[in-house]
Amino acid sequence: MLVILVALFATAVLCPLIFRVLKRNAFYVVAVVPAVGFVWLLTRMPAVLAADNSLASGAPNAPPSVQMEWIPGLNIALNFRLDSLAATILLLILGVGALVLFYCARYFKNDDPQIGGFAAKMVAFAGAMTGLVTADDVIIMFIFWEITSVLSYLLIGFSQALITARRSAMNALIITTLGGLVMLAGILMLGAAANSYQLSEIMASADELVALGSFTDIAVALIIVGAISKSALVPFHFWLPGAMAAPTPVSAYLHAAAMVKAGVYLIARMAPGFAETTLWVPMTVGIGILTMLVGGYRALKQYDLKLILAFGTVSQLGFIIAVFGFGTAEAAFAALAMTLAHGLFKATLFLSVGIIDHNTGTRDIRKLTGLRRAMPILATTAGIAAASMAGVPLLFGFVAKEAVYEAALHLDAGWGIYALVGLVLGAALTMAYSLRFLIGAFGVKKKKLPPLECKAPTLIFLAPLLVLSAMTLFLGVYPQLVEPLVIHWSAAQGGPGNMHLLPFAGFNTALGLSAISVTVGLCFFWLRHRTDTGAPLRRMLTSAEELYRMSVNVLDKVAIWITGRTQRGSLSFYLGVILVVVLVIPLAIALTVYTPWPTNWIIADHPAQLLIGAVIIAGAVVAITAPKRFMAVLMVSVTGYGMVAIFALQGAPDLALTQLLVETIVLVSFVLALRALPKRLWVGLTRIKWGRAILAIALAVMVVYIAIAMMAARTEARISLAWPEMAYTEGYGKNIVNVALVDMRVWDTFGEITVLAAAATGVASLIFAGRSFGSRVRAHEVAPGTIDSGSEAIGTKESKETELRIARRFASSSNQDWLMAGSTLVAERRSIIFEVVTRLIFHTVLIMSVYALLTGHNTPGGGFAGGLIAGLALTIRYLAGGRVELSESMRIAPGMLIGGGIALAGLAGVVPLLLGDEIFTTYAVEFWFFGDHKFVTSTIFDIGVYLVVLGLVQDVLRSLGSEIDSLSEGRSPVDRHDAIQASRTGVGR
Repeated sequence: MLVILVALFATAVLCPLIFRVLKRNAFYVVAVVPAVGFVWLLTRMPAVLAADNSLASGAPNAPPSVQMEWIPGLNIALNFRLDSLAATILLLILGVGALVLFYCARYFKNDDPQIGGFAAKMVAFAGAMTGLVTADDVIIMFIFWEITSVLSYLLIGFSQALITARRSAMNALIITTLGGLVMLAGILMLGAAANSYQLSEIMASADELVALGSFTDIAVALIIVGAISKSALVPFHFWLPGAMAAPTPVSAYLHAAAMVKAGVYLIARMAPGFAETTLWVPMTVGIGILTMLVGGYRALKQYDLKLILAFGTVSQLGFIIAVFGFGTAEAAFAALAMTLAHGLFKATLFLSVGIIDHNTGTRDIRKLTGLRRAMPILATTAGIAAASMAGVPLLFGFVAKEAVYEAALHLDAGWGIYALVGLVLGAALTMAYSLRFLIGAFGVKKKKLPPLECKAPTLIFLAPLLVLSAMTLFLGVYPQLVEPLVIHWSAAQGGPGNMHLLPFAGFNTALGLSAISVTVGLCFFWLRHRTDTGAPLRRMLTSAEELYRMSVNVLDKVAIWITGRTQRGSLSFYLGVILVVVLVIPLAIALTVYTPWPTNWIIADHPAQLLIGAVIIAGAVVAITAPKRFMAVLMVSVTGYGMVAIFALQGAPDLALTQLLVETIVLVSFVLALRALPKRLWVGLTRIKWGRAILAIALAVMVVYIAIAMMAARTEARISLAWPEMAYTEGYGKNIVNVALVDMRVWDTFGEITVLAAAATGVASLIFAGRSFGSRVRAHEVAPGTIDSGSEAIGTKESKETELRIARRFASSSNQDWLMAGSTLVAERRSIIFEVVTRLIFHTVLIMSVYALLTGHNTPGGGFAGGLIAGLALTIRYLAGGRVELSESMRIAPGMLIGGGIALAGLAGVVPLLLGDEIFTTYAVEFWFFGDHKFVTSTIFDIGVYLVVLGLVQDVLRSLGSEIDSLSEGRSPVDRHDAIQASRTGVGR
């Protein structure tokens, strides 16, 4: 099953390339993947039926499973399990998915540029649903659950130009994601109580969990909320009809056979163990039957064929979940059969609507007439599906509904009677809206309508519908084909007894209930003229959709109010809020718990520390009293370089090296940014803002207090004492710091480089945003000597031509001399000594960066330090030659470096997973090359870090350096582009 899962996602990645070549015919190729998965699933059915569903994975005679460790520290594993319930839902996911993709090949236009991305999302959705129903780890299941929500959002919003599609997609995403988060809380509660996050183990210990009482009741209720939000039950039902803005194949797959079945699957999975909890019956049976009635009635009010089916889907989902909610073996047997029947007939009906809309241009039943003669095959297939939905004999829908009535008759008296009445009324409404759909689409209207210009669909367009209708008809006559599968699942609850899936079970009570529902449904349809008046429905209560919109509007208003009072555009205000939170929360905790205090105090380990400390304090004092920003920045750097000396004295060369490099890069960045800021600062005690001063002093005292308390509170030996040996034996390196970063705490490092990427993006966005507003430094505000192009006035035609001529001259000579971009600078900004020194040390510094990268596993260095050293080399070259030199020295865009580094680091973690080991497992490869050597695979991760840091430095230089240079020169982006292109292509040689 893991192969099928990987194949689906791999196909999704390749879809854009396949469609670029084959156009819409690529749908046929893509459909092969779920079709092969369907065939594979059929071959696994004997093993599934021979297993015991009640056993946890790994036990003898347990269902087929795949188990792989992922994050052992969090008890999360890539465990997948194929029992009879998962196999049944998977039949729909893969089988209907293959047919829908086949259908898409004639639904979309051949020149539609979006179909490649559409197909990728559809196939990825099939993969996400496959992972969801087969995952035995609840955390993995939740991850796939949320992936389906995101992909559903993208597919519903396929028509990006339509505001209705975008709004419907957002509604679906908000509601299902909110339900998913509520469900996650319940999952975590059950997992913590069961001491396992394996779904099979949680279900095996269900009796003990139910005995916990209210705790389990609440946890199960939270999970049910997630399920009914996904399956569009009241009060979350309104998102599903809105989702009909999606293309018809999306409706046929996601909202009939796949996505909405996720909630059904979860209820079915939980029912054998947790049906006895207090809130189970009210939330599943009660809400399910209410949804069935509401959806059925709303379907009778619609004129759009897709909306009739959409509200019908809402009704049917309530029906199925209510039956699963009964919690008996008979109910599980009947509900699973109904799930299969619903997937077959509802997918057929949605696909038929797609053909009608595709060939006629409308879905309004008031405009459709006489299609039965124009499309006889389509009318027949849709008629079979609608009849199955209505429960007409000799069709699979009738067989499943008979089983449902039989299961309901076995319920205890009391609420069981109310449930049975609700089911009969819901089935009557189903009969009524099935007729409304069928006659509305293919009937001849009494009112004379102009004939629709349409042609009959081709046989290949109809092929998926023919297959689905044939299965509905065949299973109605021979339901024993799927009976072993549904019986096998009901065995987890004691077996269905004497119940069977039969095309005709004789004249019994269930048949009488079917007759009643059909008769009442015909009456509802006979009185349909009362629903076709066009008058709006009079309601005494506010609908769930209106409540949702009111809630969203309130949230928007509150957000605007809060934003207006907090987003003031003041950096000091933002920093003050952050510091107040940092001060209040930790300090409140520290003051309310017992805090030990040290008895022995050591002022310094070395006399030099006292001197360094005095320098740091002096630098801090001068920084806050400096009259100019440049002096303040230099003094802040003095404190940083003082910490470098402290680290060196304490025997931490790695920390000292990293701090030294970071401090240097930060100093250069600050100095570059200062060019866009005023020179002077406020000074003097009379101008000090005492509120800020008190906050700063209080924060410093709090940090010192907590640090002292933490050191005094230690009672156990440090875990770091074992790190030297672990670093060598498990991480294969002698540098403890580097091994910790790329091996023992690799997840922390991976998160940090991701944050670095976000920071680089943020810095660049803030600087380059000036382009959008036409930010320019006026000519009289530019300091003398900052205009590269000479003395010409900024923005004049002559200055632009002069600059372009200089760039061309640089390009014509750059193939002979190195570091000639200095000639593009005015004399005041050039330093011949600096240029000569740059020529001497640039390549040496780069070699040092590579050396620090490759030897960092055993000596001070590593990817972070190496990237900073390489960044310093770029910085030196920029300072020597200016922005043109920077663009020439690094042709690779910083975004490519950062993205490639993160991808390489991620690949270093995924490859061990594919080899059967834990993620980010480190291997040591020993080889001989003029001596014995050892290569550690974590070096690949370190190379990714190196690239990310180098890209970050380049992005900072490009944004705080080159861009500010350009803004200060007052040239347009087009002019800058021309100059750089000239320097690269050698125009005018």
